[in-house]
Amino acid sequence: MSHLGEDINHLLCLDGSTGGPAMRWQRKTRELNSCNTSLNMSVNRSLNRSHNASTLGSPMRALNQSLGGSSKTPGKKTPGKKSKTPTRTPGGDRFIPNRNATDFEVGNYKLVSDVNHEDEQLMSPSKLEYRRVMNENLNGKAMDSKILRFKQAVPSAPEGFQNNLKVLYSQTKTPSSAHKTTRHIPQIPERILDAPEIMDDYYLNLIDWSCSNYLAVALANNVYLWNATSGDIQQLLQLENPDDYISCVSWIPEGNFLAVGTSSGTVQLWDVDQSKRLRTMTGHAARVGSLSWNSYILSSGSRTGNIHHHDVRAAEHHVATLSGHTQEVCGLRWSPDGKVLASGANDNLLNIWPAAIATSNSPQYSFTQHQAAVKALAWCPWQPSLLASGGGTADRHIRFWNVNNGTCINSVDTKSQVCSLLWSKEYKELVSGHGYAQNQIVIWKYPMMQRVTELLGHTARILHMCMSPDGSTIISAAADETLRLWKCFATDPHQKKKITKPKMGSLTRVQSIR
Repeated sequence: MSHLGEDINHLLCLDGSTGGPAMRWQRKTRELNSCNTSLNMSVNRSLNRSHNASTLGSPMRALNQSLGGSSKTPGKKTPGKKSKTPTRTPGGDRFIPNRNATDFEVGNYKLVSDVNHEDEQLMSPSKLEYRRVMNENLNGKAMDSKILRFKQAVPSAPEGFQNNLKVLYSQTKTPSSAHKTTRHIPQIPERILDAPEIMDDYYLNLIDWSCSNYLAVALANNVYLWNATSGDIQQLLQLENPDDYISCVSWIPEGNFLAVGTSSGTVQLWDVDQSKRLRTMTGHAARVGSLSWNSYILSSGSRTGNIHHHDVRAAEHHVATLSGHTQEVCGLRWSPDGKVLASGANDNLLNIWPAAIATSNSPQYSFTQHQAAVKALAWCPWQPSLLASGGGTADRHIRFWNVNNGTCINSVDTKSQVCSLLWSKEYKELVSGHGYAQNQIVIWKYPMMQRVTELLGHTARILHMCMSPDGSTIISAAADETLRLWKCFATDPHQKKKITKPKMGSLTRVQSIR
């Protein structure tokens, strides 16, 4: 029972130690005692060593020596003398060596190329060759090479070794095939022709360029031919009735026959080689404002809205009538493959007539998106199903159509009346001639429809445009009674030798059509 009493007394002693960490004052006391004990032991060891080593000094002197003290008694400072402050080095506390005489290139060479002879003996021949080549290129050759060279050629690599990263840049001429040069488009016309009394009528088509390089121009009741090769001008015809006028002209694709539409509703066929009228075809009740050839079929659109097909080989030339428009037909174009006819009129309609149903009065597609008369029509030369159309003053849009499915691919607002459209034969570009209010020619990059350039010079609206046989020159006819030739499309250099360039004569001389 005695041990039970001890435990009870231990629990009742609240002020005693509970077995936890010691208090702070207790830890400080133990640390101080431990430090004194260590100091006493060190002093005792020093006294013993000094007593055993020498008997000349006193115990106090030995104690001072063991504690690092001075043997001299400190004295008073001498009056009038000041203690000297140690001088500082010019560079401060750090020692900065002079590196002017250090050869870093030699040091780098030794650092890279210094190889222990014992290591070389242990290396394989391929490893030694690799070391030699790396040493030569990193130190022997690279010191004499430059990253940028402007006057000298690139140094040749050692035999059997090719280092493509030795010279990063050099002044070498880029191959011509890598240059993407921007072609130059003159901003002034190559030639200006005077066209007096050309009619200022949006719905007519008064110029056309043949494959034999003859330009037909209708002035009032006359038709003139301008030879673009020689510059000669001749009068082809003049209407007998002075009140009549020429409303449209169109060359056959072969280039030796010219179709002429008149204000009286007749269509005349002329042989230009013999300057002879072959026949006169009637049938329209009003003026004929548009013509288009498809082999031996000549299509004509009149002011009544009807389209007539004429077989020029037969005595009974009238073979079909299309009645899909209610107002004057001002735009008429057969596709390059001769399978589809596009017609635009003053009723704001664009109709698509396949050749298979050319005798029907119902077109395959009738587009109503244009808000003004549709005169400007152009078929894409590399994509027969793509048609471009332009609207008049109230519309001002160029629209692109897929005639296979009857959908509108794209539409661009030109901010100006669209009078004519032409596709380039050399580039994927489209040319548009405009009237109110800017009177300019715009070249578009297709299909992005970005403006390549604008050609200015006409002082009135551009009514008609056509392209030269080689596709390099555009001629524009405007209400300011001038014809202007623009060198818009450069000929492919590989085809320059094959195509005979028309001689346009002087660039500054203004020539009159009549």
